[in-house]
Amino acid sequence: MKQFVRFFQSALVALAVVVCATAAAAQTSDDQEPPSAHVQLLPRSTFLLSAEHISGEDVMFVWDMNFGGALDVIDYGRGRATFLANYQAILGDEIRHFDPNQGNYILSGTASLRTRGVEVAGVFYHQSRHLADRDNRVAVAWNMAGVRLERAVTTGRAHIDGRVDVRGVVARAFVDYTWEIEGAVRSDVQIRPTVAVLFAGTLRRLGVDDSQNRGDQTGFRGETGVRFEGRRGAMEFFLAAEQRIDPSPLQFGTARWVSVGFRLLSR
Repeated sequence: MKQFVRFFQSALVALAVVVCATAAAAQTSDDQEPPSAHVQLLPRSTFLLSAEHISGEDVMFVWDMNFGGALDVIDYGRGRATFLANYQAILGDEIRHFDPNQGNYILSGTASLRTRGVEVAGVFYHQSRHLADRDNRVAVAWNMAGVRLERAVTTGRAHIDGRVDVRGVVARAFVDYTWEIEGAVRSDVQIRPTVAVLFAGTLRRLGVDDSQNRGDQTGFRGETGVRFEGRRGAMEFFLAAEQRIDPSPLQFGTARWVSVGFRLLSR
């Protein structure tokens, strides 16, 4: 019962923030075009490759690398169905100079409706975590279902994207997670036709049960950098500060670090 009360209270706060932000954005953004009535198959795809070097002296965390993308399977005018996949590799230097010790997978599907400039979607989220180049007989994975609210605003030279996810755990192995609320915002400010400055932030609140003798967990990430746009893609260089929840699959806790890295993205 206590877990449900904490989840409900946090969900109300998150939804209130989104509603307020949407109302404020509506005062400064241009009127958006009404959604198309035409059904489009595979209208959009995005892909990324990123690598960042992690600060500190922990031999388990030296590089964080990601490869993945999102595909709009169908756009039905009033909304869309999207599939996302991402593979994350964590590298240290414990055994060799570039020593992969984790391989983590995220698979997610959404189905959305667009209304009053806000996109509301049902979300199914799966993550599984694995040790790499090390013995591991324990399954570490969880499935979540929930709701997502998204809003995009362009005002002057700035383009702002905001998102809030509210999810509950429907199946899990090894972890003590019960629910999660995640909010993210990103602003790209154009300073040249092909150059922009980026600012991004993410905040997570993760509900847990009492099996690991710990309270609900908080993670965050702040990032700034520069984006260079080409004809068919873009490159970003960034500096980030982060508190990550459970950075190792078989250990519970948080870790803080600063990282510097780059991304290659499709357009």
